[in-house]
Amino acid sequence: MPATSVATPDPASQAAPSSLQVIKRNGALVAFDPVKINVAVTKAFLAVEGDQAAGSVRIHDSAQSVTRQVTQAVSRRLNAGGKIHIEDIQDQVELALMRGEAPQIARAYVLYREAHATERARQAPVEAHPTLTVTQADGRVRPLDLGLMKHQAEHACTGLDSVDSDRLVQDTLRNLYDGMADHDVLPALVMTARGRIEQEPDYSAVTARLLLEQLRQETTRALALPAHEPLAEVYPRALAAYIETGIRRELLDPALAEFDLARLGQALKPERDGQFGFLGLQTLYDRYFIHWNGQRLELPQVFFMRVAMGLSLREDDPNARAIDFYNLLSSFDYMASTPTLFNSGTRHSQLSSCYLTTVSDDLGSIYGSVRDNALLSKWAGGLGNDWTPVRAMGAHIKGTNGKSQGVVPFLKVVNDTAVAVNQGGKRKGAVCAYLETWHLDIEEFLELRKNTGDERRRTHDMNTANWVPDLLMERMRDDADWTLFSPNDTPDLHDLFGTAFRTRYQEYEAMAARGELSLFKTLPAKQLWRKMLTVLFETGHPWITFKDPCNLRSPQQHQGVVHSSNLCTEITLNTSEDEIAVCNLGSINLAAHIRNGELDVPRLEQTVNTAVRMLDNVIDINYYAVPQARESNLRHRPVGLGLMGFQDALYALKLPYASPDAVEFADLTMEQISHFAIRASAELAAERGAYPTYEGSLWSQGILPIDSIDILRHGRREGELTVNTDRRLDWTAVRAAVRQHGLRNSNLMAIAPTATIANIVGVSQSIEPAYQNLFVKSNLSGEFTVVNPALVRDLKAEGLWDNVMVNDLKYFDGSVQRIDRVPADIKARYATAFEIDARWLVEAAARRQKWLDQAQSLNLYMAEASGKKLDALYQLAWERGLKTTYYLRSLGATGAEKTAPVAAPQPQVCAIDEPDCEACQ
Repeated sequence: MPATSVATPDPASQAAPSSLQVIKRNGALVAFDPVKINVAVTKAFLAVEGDQAAGSVRIHDSAQSVTRQVTQAVSRRLNAGGKIHIEDIQDQVELALMRGEAPQIARAYVLYREAHATERARQAPVEAHPTLTVTQADGRVRPLDLGLMKHQAEHACTGLDSVDSDRLVQDTLRNLYDGMADHDVLPALVMTARGRIEQEPDYSAVTARLLLEQLRQETTRALALPAHEPLAEVYPRALAAYIETGIRRELLDPALAEFDLARLGQALKPERDGQFGFLGLQTLYDRYFIHWNGQRLELPQVFFMRVAMGLSLREDDPNARAIDFYNLLSSFDYMASTPTLFNSGTRHSQLSSCYLTTVSDDLGSIYGSVRDNALLSKWAGGLGNDWTPVRAMGAHIKGTNGKSQGVVPFLKVVNDTAVAVNQGGKRKGAVCAYLETWHLDIEEFLELRKNTGDERRRTHDMNTANWVPDLLMERMRDDADWTLFSPNDTPDLHDLFGTAFRTRYQEYEAMAARGELSLFKTLPAKQLWRKMLTVLFETGHPWITFKDPCNLRSPQQHQGVVHSSNLCTEITLNTSEDEIAVCNLGSINLAAHIRNGELDVPRLEQTVNTAVRMLDNVIDINYYAVPQARESNLRHRPVGLGLMGFQDALYALKLPYASPDAVEFADLTMEQISHFAIRASAELAAERGAYPTYEGSLWSQGILPIDSIDILRHGRREGELTVNTDRRLDWTAVRAAVRQHGLRNSNLMAIAPTATIANIVGVSQSIEPAYQNLFVKSNLSGEFTVVNPALVRDLKAEGLWDNVMVNDLKYFDGSVQRIDRVPADIKARYATAFEIDARWLVEAAARRQKWLDQAQSLNLYMAEASGKKLDALYQLAWERGLKTTYYLRSLGATGAEKTAPVAAPQPQVCAIDEPDCEACQ
């Protein structure tokens, strides 16, 4: 900070503890003096606002307030006595500045600290290790710089109470050998810190900081930038150098050079790198950062700015919008979907998440669909295919006068195509096949994921889903018969739903009874339902999704029919031979919007407004691999705004997932998001025009998602839809905005799985309960020990976090329920997915579903599954009006060996990436 004269505060007003001592960086002890804090804070204000602000009452009061907060915090920690390190005091100053809503001052203070830390490291003498040497790239051998290792470890541990930099260095040294390559020393520190995460979650931040230093060294080499400058100075130049290099290497869109790179570089916020945990930063490093010849070209904040720039290309003021979008992404309040993060700003800006197709009943359409799958999957799109129109096994083929082999052989081809086209090695290709449950091939379709039977009629690498009409549920409940047909005999059933489907289906049954149809099969509806549940339990597939709620509540009924969902069952858009539906996704980090024990509604509103604009921009910027997708997306302009971190938000509110309060919170938050999203789209329509097919939609008729429940209720028998329709907000202004301007987007909300982007921001996936409180997570970036930091904080507050607790968590597979010394309220809050009655998940999902115009990826967990429980659970989902369900997850009968953190179970693994499918996010 510049030297500036400042007013000296009244020391008596600071109430400093008399016996408190401060440990300086050289180890010397001095008395704690709050006046120094006041002076430093005042200088920080003056450095940002200029010397002309000297003497300002506001600055004086702010400095006094920060000083008072820091003094109180230090006193509480040390009970008015003891010793505290100077870095800990500076951490408290930084925290007080941020809490005081002075972000520019806080940022200046953070950058000031970093610059001085780097300068101290630069001036520090080399401390050679007495015995170990390292080999440089040019072959020369020199002593290991122990001083540099210590500095890197100390810097990574700064501000974290439960970590030990000296021990980290000593443990790392035990893993080094004489003559090793010098560039392997820092990764060794990373690996040592990584191994301590299960004992202390703060080591996740330590590991991330060390990895960030490794990334800084790699990136500055690749971009020919100074190697030893602090990130605060590197970042602005790194953006410009990266854009120039990326365009020259044909990695980035040349249009990015037209931005004001100096302005955008100054807008970067290096301090936000401190938000990363290890899993998040490692995931970005391995899979998201653009690289050339194995060297990363992007630092984290440059990465977020590249994505923001790509989404701003067609804005009237692209520089201002890029800064807005960057601030939202880098704050972790919202995260774009994986394809958007992969490809925004590149030469192939395929930003959409999923594609939904309908396959027609002819070879040209079938193999055209396979080709479309390959092209769409190449650029990171997940796929949902509707196969219901394809005739069943044994159906007559007029052209050859032969008989069809049915749907299954073609699905084998689709399966192998998904394996072959692996999205450039970033993640596996993935597809989900949907079939209506009146299709004559449905029984064989149910067995596609089995490990027994003819391998030529098995698809182990693709997902499958049942598309279930309400009529089947009625027949099953009535213990009546169900008839299977070949769609070439009953082609209009594919496009019918509700009462029209029921009437026509019964007519076909009458025709079959009269002998007018030769290819059909009649069986008890309950028998088919039981088989659906049995194979779902055995293989995790096919998922159960409901045709009629998806269509009766669809705002786009006037434009077609929803024939399937997508790869993760949250998208419900129309498809046909001429239109491939496209979903454009992003997710709000709900946990980031909990402030002081309650939902920060103004912050949520701001997030939703910016997110809807970003999602709408995706539609115009997107690269479309096939023309049917482009036509559909531009006509209807659907987006899917979702959420993640629901479980973390409950932790912050101290609410158990299995509780009425959590269900009410799910209702409240989804109503707020729905309210803001619909209004934001209406405001975009005022600015840019309504989507082309708006007229005739439910929106144009004044029917919002909450109103469409009545349409579904009228389509069912009395008592078969039990949905809470309470509301808290005044929707008058939203309805007026829609009536006046229309909407920019035909569909607005869908809750996707968010597995990888949740890892990036360090929160729980989507609407999922915690899987376990301590486990090993495996994905394409490797294996990661995951420990629940919220649980650790609560256990520390009770004085219960120690090595014995870690071992107990391992022994009990990450569960606290059988650990006697854990208090009951903590056990309730930290019950894991398999310890929660799955009905609570359905109830919370039902509250969200009433506000959603699309659906949600809803995993259901059952520790001790039985046919009776499954039947009750899925009937409850149908009764509550859910549109879709996702994986059924169940525990095996055997346990893991109790010597290490347990790994996530593997029997029901999505074909994309991880146990929780990440195709869409």
